[in-house]
Amino acid sequence: MSVSEQRAGVDLTNLDQTLGPDAGATKRDLVDYLDAVSDRMLPGLAGRPLTVLRALRGRAPFMQKNASKYTPDWIKTVTIWAEASHREVHYPLCDDRRTLLWLANQRAIEYHPTLGLAENVYRPTHLVLDLDPPGDGPFSAVVAVAHLVHQALRDSGLAGAVKTSGAKGIHVFVPIDDSAPVEDVAAATRALAARAEALDPSIATTAFIVEDREGKVFVDSTRAGGATVAAAYSPRLRPGTPVSFPLDWSDLDDVAPPDFTVHTALAALGDRDPWNDAMPAPQRLPDDLIEQGREIPVARVAAMHEGKRRARARRDAEDDDAGA
Repeated sequence: MSVSEQRAGVDLTNLDQTLGPDAGATKRDLVDYLDAVSDRMLPGLAGRPLTVLRALRGRAPFMQKNASKYTPDWIKTVTIWAEASHREVHYPLCDDRRTLLWLANQRAIEYHPTLGLAENVYRPTHLVLDLDPPGDGPFSAVVAVAHLVHQALRDSGLAGAVKTSGAKGIHVFVPIDDSAPVEDVAAATRALAARAEALDPSIATTAFIVEDREGKVFVDSTRAGGATVAAAYSPRLRPGTPVSFPLDWSDLDDVAPPDFTVHTALAALGDRDPWNDAMPAPQRLPDDLIEQGREIPVARVAAMHEGKRRARARRDAEDDDAGA
């Protein structure tokens, strides 16, 4: 492996290799983009345990939480107990340009920080709604529901910032103060999703089970308590290598996710930092929003119980058919 060049003390290698068969971009394109946008992207990564999506040659892309054994000792890490896998995970912290460049050289394409800082990863600093279109549904459908979320925010006395997910959807971030415990943040997120759905249930749904969504845009309220979300400005491993791009609410109707890629996003940004500029100050969550959310079942738990109920119903129906 030959060193092509060095930046910030990081050896950058094999820069002419493509990121993937449909990426339309090389490793140099990735490095150059991340380097150019680092001053705007790093504030959303700093101090937060980081999961990255890597695409190594000859291997399927994979999400990586644990820092590699060959991670340089100058890269900060934080150790967090993972209850699901019953092990300690040593997450990297991407606090500076040097670390970002090293990760880029490792073919880390996507950057998914936690919503909480390392000192309390289960205390989110933002309430987040993730809007997903149905199947191959058009982006315009997601935009229509994003406007519902915007209205629900205003009706609740809150303000938020919006960005493309870099895939097919939209992320809405609402910065919050530290007055509410994580359970209340999760409740407020469920209530906000329900309020958006209620504004036009013909196009928006909070149904967690896919077959129950009836072709509507899913307003995902499950991003709380240790969850990760693709960072603003993060590339995504999709055809053309799009990036998660911050927008003004008024611009949503005039754009599409493929408009912003590692090749085009910098020109669209210029000298601006729209994510920082659009982000309101941290807000206190309204008591009535929290109270409403406490009455709404946790989506994943409700879906699990419903899945078991449906499985039992299918088995009972099969037994009846067998005995007929």
